[in-house]
Amino acid sequence: MAKAGDFWKFMSFKLGRRAGPAIASNGTLESGSSTRIFDKLQATIQNIINARANASSDIAVCQFSNDYYKLDQSNKHRILTLLATKYGVNRTNIQNLSQQYSDLCKAEKETKEEKNTPALYRTEHSLRSALTPLSVQLFKQINCQPGGLKFLVDMRADLRMLIEDQNLPAFRYLDTCLKEILETALSPALLELHLFTWEDPAAILEKLVIFEAVHPISNLYDLKRRLGSERRCFGYFHPSLPGEPLIFIEVALTRSIVGCIQDVLRNESPTPEDEATTALFYSISSTQPGLTGISLGKLLIKRVVGVLQQEMPKIMTFATLSPIPGFMSWLLPRLASESQSFSSSRMQQDSERKSLFKENLLHAQEARSLLESCRTAENQTAENIMWNILTFPRKELIRSESLQGVIKPILLRLCARYLLLEKRRGKALDVVTNFHVQNGALIERLNWMGDFSERGLNQSAGITVNYCYRLDKIEENIGNYLEKGIISSSSMLKDLLEPKSMSPG
Repeated sequence: MAKAGDFWKFMSFKLGRRAGPAIASNGTLESGSSTRIFDKLQATIQNIINARANASSDIAVCQFSNDYYKLDQSNKHRILTLLATKYGVNRTNIQNLSQQYSDLCKAEKETKEEKNTPALYRTEHSLRSALTPLSVQLFKQINCQPGGLKFLVDMRADLRMLIEDQNLPAFRYLDTCLKEILETALSPALLELHLFTWEDPAAILEKLVIFEAVHPISNLYDLKRRLGSERRCFGYFHPSLPGEPLIFIEVALTRSIVGCIQDVLRNESPTPEDEATTALFYSISSTQPGLTGISLGKLLIKRVVGVLQQEMPKIMTFATLSPIPGFMSWLLPRLASESQSFSSSRMQQDSERKSLFKENLLHAQEARSLLESCRTAENQTAENIMWNILTFPRKELIRSESLQGVIKPILLRLCARYLLLEKRRGKALDVVTNFHVQNGALIERLNWMGDFSERGLNQSAGITVNYCYRLDKIEENIGNYLEKGIISSSSMLKDLLEPKSMSPG
């Protein structure tokens, strides 16, 4: 059996370098030099905007991008702050043009003549120009240069890091402007679909290993298995970013919807391709932080479904096997809050407060079953017992056969509630759920111990979820979600919202 180190030796052989993961230098300069380049960049920005599109501005744009990459993170943030605050729009000019436009419209309405029409068109054009920030003019010139698209993607990644630290309106608006430019540049017509195979260059395969975000690729055999028969791995490339997959998706061809990711990854009982009736999307990973929020995933899934339908007409079911990354981080603080606020030592004096503020995560029947199953846990609430089970080292209690009869239905119900009912601004709180349901999927089923890896147990108590793309219902599901906030689901999910009878086991 190959070890992880063997994989890197293999990669190094194909890439022609020493063994070990590729670790690139960030290429930044020391603080003093970085500050001097920052001062130089301020002048360069102004020169580019003043020169507009000509030969001298092309040289300045190339110099700007080269110098930007040399900055340390703090000076990159200073440049982005400068672009967000000093290179916006001239609001006085917009106000004057708006007044001029209003006067022209009023005059035309009063005279009922069209003699002011040419002036209206000119003013509309002037308004459009005035409403375009100077920073956007800079970005457009950069995008026209070789390597410009990659630079803007990297710059937006830096900007999003800055927003995480300082969530200011000026930064968010700059991010919106950059995102719009990138969305135009990444038009579906320009995206190239690629089927990854074992014959691809090692530099490309290495990126799959580095950027696999859901289920890390552990060794050479693991990668080869994911690219082998009964498997597909598709990705999008762009002509302006050669050798850089933007996003990729991994697919298992199966007889039915699978609920356990370990069964998929180990592939111990592969399905012959001519017998496969289900395409199971089990991982989707983006390689560019600067493309966050741009719907490449939606485009990729739609394109892959079309390719698989054409290639394999027997495949009628398109589903995912997905993690639930936010479930435990949502549940544990609520259990802790309940158990701390209403511990036995305070129950008597806080009984009135308890009835007013308790969230009632657990139904009465569920609480009784937990207390009966853990009689040794004296002076503890059911919430406290549940919290202790979920935070026990190595999650051994979650997998305990003696407790599963009690905790399994509770966790499945709470998980169904989390996916279906917990919202933020009308959208699903869980990011994976939001992604799939806004693309038209429905939540098909939950799987107990669908991911018993350490990561799966920590994220979701080992529960996984299948989202199903029923092609005849996609548009209807999208409409229900975006217009009414309704998350489409199977009857199984709806049934889980009600507590079931439980036995201590």
